[in-house]
Amino acid sequence: MDKDLVWRAGPHLLDCSDGALIMGILNVTPDSFSDGGRFFDHEAAVARGLEMIAEGAGIIDVGGESTRPGASAVAVLEEMDRVVPVIKRLAAESSAPLSIDTRRAEVAQSALDAGASIVNDVTAGSDPGMFAVVRAAGAGMVLMHMRGDPSTMNQLTDYDDVVGEVRSHLRERVRAAVEAGIEPNRLAVDPGLGFAKTTEQSLLLMKEIASFSEMHRPVLVGPSRKSFVAHVVGPELEARVDGTAGAVTWLVANGANIVRVHDVKTTVRVVRMVEAIKGAQPDSA
Repeated sequence: MDKDLVWRAGPHLLDCSDGALIMGILNVTPDSFSDGGRFFDHEAAVARGLEMIAEGAGIIDVGGESTRPGASAVAVLEEMDRVVPVIKRLAAESSAPLSIDTRRAEVAQSALDAGASIVNDVTAGSDPGMFAVVRAAGAGMVLMHMRGDPSTMNQLTDYDDVVGEVRSHLRERVRAAVEAGIEPNRLAVDPGLGFAKTTEQSLLLMKEIASFSEMHRPVLVGPSRKSFVAHVVGPELEARVDGTAGAVTWLVANGANIVRVHDVKTTVRVVRMVEAIKGAQPDSA
């Protein structure tokens, strides 16, 4: 990990140089691939967000539009109605950094106004207004690699060099964000596992995750319960949870700074163990 790697997000200074941070996933949607509908009710969503904070999540990522393969777009106002009340309640009841998982500038603005301090954009700023919103709010931003959109991305997996092309794209998006006035220390990058990538491509990106540190920005990775995990270990939920724990172990051991997961309690234990091994010192003579 880079020494002194700090991610600025609104009033928060997130130290990414001393152990991996855990971003808890809070899907306020009826159709997420993994937990769709469980937290669609606002009260249930707030309760789950607070529970993940208590379990050790350093960031809560609130999303109101499913990005599973084949998912349909949600109207802007509907997306706002799903996420804004939850973010307001979480901001009032906790000091933990809150992230809005959206690709729309209007939704990002409403979420930031409600108390979020990070924009997690799976399209890396494709909305023409997104960078201006992030810059004006002094928010943190995650730039993720994806081709197409959730309805088309599974048909866009043709790469000559998936690792090199994803890195190149993310470097370009970092440059674009900085040119738009966003401070570099407010940016994080995400290779977008499973987004326009086959199982083998996602596995290769994880194998080479250390190479993404060359951008000297926090590297966020989201392997949680995804289809490529199911392809390796089986489709059952228990298998996906166990497979995710294995992926997190590898990622944290090899330089990922932030892991985005559903199963916070398990991930906290995994990260604690990996960090203990990494920090072990030989007995002095």
